[in-house]
Parts: sequence; C-alpha cells; structure tokens
Amino acid sequence: MLRNLTGQVNPMNNFKIVSKHRPAGDQPKAIKQLVAGLEAGMKHQTLLGVTGSGKTFTVANVIEKIQKPTLVIAHNKTLAAQLCNEFREIFPNNSVNYFVSYYDYYQPEAYMPSSDTYIEKEAMINDEIDKLRHAATTDLLTRKDVIVVASVSCIYGLGAPEAYAENIIRLKPLDRVTRKEFARKLVQLQFKRTNADLTRGSFRLRGDNWEVMPPDKEIIYNFVTEGDLIKEIYLVDPVSRESKIIPDIIISPARHFITLGPQKQRAVKAIRKELEEQLKVFENDKKFLEAERLDQRTKFDLAMIQEVGYCHGIENYSRQLSGRAAGEPPETLLDYFRGDFLTIIDESHVTVPQITGMYAGDASRKKTLIEYGFRLPSAADNRPLKFNEFNERVHQIIYTSATPAEYEKQISREAANQLRRPKSDFKNSGVGAPTEASGIVEQIIRPTGLVDPQIKILPAKNQVKDLMKWIAERVEKKERVLVTTLTKKMAEDLSAYLQQEKIKSEYLHSDVKTMDRIQILSNLRRGKFDVLVGVNLLREGLDLPEVSLVAIMDADKEGFLRSDTALIQTIGRAARNVNGLVLLYADHMTGSLTRAIGETERRRTIQLAYNKKHGITPKTIERAIHDITEELMSKRKDIAAVLKLDLSAIKGKKIEDIIKEKEKSMKEASGELDFELAAILRDEIKILSKDLNKERKSIGTKSKPSSNFTARITR
Repeated sequence: MLRNLTGQVNPMNNFKIVSKHRPAGDQPKAIKQLVAGLEAGMKHQTLLGVTGSGKTFTVANVIEKIQKPTLVIAHNKTLAAQLCNEFREIFPNNSVNYFVSYYDYYQPEAYMPSSDTYIEKEAMINDEIDKLRHAATTDLLTRKDVIVVASVSCIYGLGAPEAYAENIIRLKPLDRVTRKEFARKLVQLQFKRTNADLTRGSFRLRGDNWEVMPPDKEIIYNFVTEGDLIKEIYLVDPVSRESKIIPDIIISPARHFITLGPQKQRAVKAIRKELEEQLKVFENDKKFLEAERLDQRTKFDLAMIQEVGYCHGIENYSRQLSGRAAGEPPETLLDYFRGDFLTIIDESHVTVPQITGMYAGDASRKKTLIEYGFRLPSAADNRPLKFNEFNERVHQIIYTSATPAEYEKQISREAANQLRRPKSDFKNSGVGAPTEASGIVEQIIRPTGLVDPQIKILPAKNQVKDLMKWIAERVEKKERVLVTTLTKKMAEDLSAYLQQEKIKSEYLHSDVKTMDRIQILSNLRRGKFDVLVGVNLLREGLDLPEVSLVAIMDADKEGFLRSDTALIQTIGRAARNVNGLVLLYADHMTGSLTRAIGETERRRTIQLAYNKKHGITPKTIERAIHDITEELMSKRKDIAAVLKLDLSAIKGKKIEDIIKEKEKSMKEASGELDFELAAILRDEIKILSKDLNKERKSIGTKSKPSSNFTARITR
C-alpha cells in the first residue's frame, strides 16, 4: 500500500542553539524586545543592527524562543549561502535549507515586435540546487523545525503544495505494494526508470530488488521484497555502497509541477476551452498568424501533458493545473509553510525593493507574448507575487539592516502604535500588554565593544595627493585601507596611480570574476597588498577586521552611491578595527552627508558611553583567514599536473574508483554550499574522465559517461 503524507508531520524537534557564544552587548535587549513584539502580535518589526553587532545570532535566539518555522529572505544567492551556513552552524540539529533560483543560466521567453524576433526560453538547471530546493519543500511539509534561507525566487510560482504533499509517499517494512503499482506511482511523480546508474529522481527494478534515488538527497533507497511484501529497506551510499537498515522512508515527487488523474483531465479541458476562446478573438481581429502560432504551440503542449504529465514551459499552465481563477496569485514557497511562520528580511533596504519590483517586469514581457500568440492569456498568472500579495501570505516580519529604509521604519512604527492601547484591551487577548515591544529595535552596542569609526571631512581638491599621506601612516602600522570611487574606470585608474607611487594596491568591481574577487580580498587581509580600491561592492558583506581606514572619494556627489544609506554602509567597513577612521572628501555638505554623519555620531556616542559605564576597552576583531583560494588557484593553473601527483600517490587504484571518490567529495562540497571547491573537483573529474576514455578506446571498450552533475556546478 502506497501511503501519502497528507496531514502527517513528524513530531516536532525544538529549535536548539548549539554555540559557545552567549548574547552580549545590545543582543539581550534586542532579543527581548523582538520576542515581546512577536508575542504581542506585531506583524512588522525592524532590527536596526549596526555592522558587526551580530544580527544573525540575535535572530537565531529569537527563533529558538518562539519555536516557529522561519523564512529568511536575502537579496542575492551569495548572501543567502552565507546566512544558510551561519544558521547551520548555530542550529546543527535542526533543518536549515537553501532555496534559490536553480538556473545557472536563464534566458526568459520573449518576443520583440519591432524586429519580429522570438527568443525561446533557454535555461541551464543546476542539479545540486534543484536537490536543495526539493529538500526544503519536503522538510516544510514533513517537519516543523525548519529554517529556509531564500532569495527573492521564493515569490515565484512553484507548483501547488497540496498536490506535492498528497504525493509524498512513506514506506516501511511489512507494507504491501505490488511492483507494478510502485513503478506506476513513481512514473506519475516524474521519476525516470533506468537500468544504468541511478541519478536523482530515478529508479531501478531488478526482480525483488528495487532501488530509488529521491530528488532531495544523494542516497539510494534499496527495497528487499518478497512478493508484494516489503521485507527490509536499506539506505545505500551510491559511491561506497555502504548500507544500513532504516525503519521507514519518505519519497517526494521528482518535480514541483505534477499533474495526476482528475487534476490533469480538468486542466486539459480548461486549457482547450481557453484556446478556443482566444483563437476566436484572434480570428475576429484578423490576426491569423497569431492564431495559427497559438494553436500549434498549445496543442503540442497538451499532447505532452496528456502523455507524460509534463511539457516544456508547463509553468505557463499553472493556473489550470492548480484550479485557480483568473488573476489569482500563484502558489509559491510561502504556501509550503504550514500554519504560522516567521519571516526575516535580511538587508531589508535592498531586499524589500527587489520583492516590490519583480512583478512589473514579468508582466510587461508576458503581455507581449500573449498579444502576439505565443502564449494563452492565462500565462500572465504564472508570475511572481505582487508586493501586497506577499504581505498577505507572510505572518510576522522582522526587517534587519544597518540602514533600514523609510518603508520598514514607518510600517514598524505603525505596528507598534496599534499596540499602544489601554491594558484593559489585552485582558482577553492571551498575550498581555506588550510592555517590552517596540517597532524599531536598535542593536547599537557590539559584543566586542568596538565603536563606530571617527569621521574626518576633507576638501575634495587634491584628494588623491592628500589620501596618499593617510595611506602611508596606515601602511607603517601594517593596517589596510579601502577606497571607494564613483566608477569602475576611476577605481582602475586610481589603483594604477597608487602602484606607480610604489603603494601596493588592487581594484575590485563587478567585472572581476568571483574566484578572483575571493583571492583579492584574502590577499588584502594577508597583507600581500595594502590598499583596495572599489565602487559600491565595498558596502555590504565585507568582513575585513584588518581595515582601519576607509576613504570615500567625491563624497559630496549626491546619488545612489553617495546616498545616506550607501555612506553609512561604507563607513561601517571601518567598524571592525579599534583604530577605525573614515575620510570623506567633500567640498560642500549634502543632505546625505549630514544624515550619515549625524547617525554615525549618534551611534558612536551611545557606544562610548556604554563602554565607559562598563569599563570596556575595545579590541580589534581577530579572525582567522579561512580561505581555500590559494589551493584552488594553484589547481586551476595546472589541474592536470596536480592530478598526476595525486594519482602517483594512490598507486593500485582504478581511475573509475578515483572518479567516484572525487564525485562524492564534489557533492559534499556542494551540499555545504562550497561551490568554488566543487568547481575544482569537477574540473579534475573532467580530466580523469578524458584519461579513462583514452584508456578504454585503446583497448576497444565503450567509454562510460561521468555523472551529469559535473556539468552543473555554480561557479
């Protein structure tokens, strides 16, 4: 008997922090205020935490106290990976998941009428990230101690959670299921049957021995059967073939968009009806080309859906597949959270505008496709959520940022004001009056006692010449310097000029490749050079305690790069060193400069007073340089040469076995979100596979393809 998991959730494992650290500085106060706000029912709160104050650790403590599933939204994949790893370290015994777009490359379907150019959707799916997405949705539907760290892809259509949940199956020894029923169910869930090596979302049946590799794990479930009876279930490592008996297993669908039975027939009927209606519209408007185009495309997709339950671009029919009415928002990751959950919006001053802006761009592209007969009108409902729809689907939100925007501050103040009512209003509420709740919670005091840096305003005239004197002082003290410019060209030119003046310098901007960027930052920390010149990449996410001086060139040029938010973020780069100093080169005071300087001085005054009261002497953060780039870069330069050394040290092993071991290491690295290391291992596997192919050709055997995973590592 195949049993689904509808309504079944594993007993709750409580969120439990495992850390040698305890809340310090402003963290205890912030935790107390945020929890009080949540318990009082506040929907919006803002954690204004200065750079280096430990906002992630504060949020972790809030999660532990309220014990709710949590969605953390970050504004890019890299930041999401960083946060995911931090939460995994803090909650090692709970489920912490990574959910971002699974495309390594994505070209959306589009049509440009001016040149009559149709661009077909083109995408390269990252197999490993797809696995992590399935792990997230499966855990959300089967347990409660779940944190999902996501990019804004979480507001895009994902397929109905009800259909996904209804088709998650659980099997255990002594269950009865026929071989035919088992195979048919897996095919319906988009699993592929194979007689070769198993990959994610595939299965293999050999007599009474059945094997399945689920979509969310790199493991094999091996069923030992006797007739229709499952006798034992083994968990098998696909590389080492080590196995152990397990009490039960959960298998989720291989795709998030699935169509089964009555649901499929209902969807097909609705699509055909809409096609007929739209064809009449085109014919009445004498748009015969558009009508023919739509007729051919839709009928082909319908045939695929009926035959295999899936088609290329099936998400464009998501409205019919889920039974939604026209205009209704799509199901997204948010719908996979069951009941109440907490939402954290990290770096909210960047992330909130991203969430707000996703809908408009998508709607414009879809409108053109529909108008020219490439898609049915219902394709417009395959879209990201509008901002108001997002707010309707989340419960309570905490915005975190060193520089929250006016939206977050205003909506948090309004939430707090709604709670400032007479105590009698709370007699029957069950929560009590929110005496500790506050809309905007400040985390100004760092656990380290470090204070915000001093600021000096200097003339912009002859700013480069003046800067060199300050750089010389810091170099003599073996400290590092960051310099921000307005353009990439200015960054490159200034770096070149400093090098001419015998100052060791490098530049960093968005054209610099990811691996090179990692190495540049590591080399700065190690002291291989002293000055790093960049543009706005120096604002968020840089943890460089060796930097004691930050210089902002042309600070009086109002605009995005010199807004008060950008200035405060840049100033914060000097806040991890006890000798922190910021130079603002400006000939006149702008509104942004006034606000940034005023806010920094306010924070600094609070921090100095706290240190004096508690007798704290700040010390520069000491942090080991955990970096694999030297090893990676050396391997990159001559991977083949390194492999020869590796192979000479492992005499007697077959190349096939070495490839399997490296594939296992590569998958482990990707599972830990260490995609740089995984990319190097992938390159090694490619070289080994070529050697293996040559060896087999020389003896006349057919080469065996290496894992398709090796082609899909995010660099």
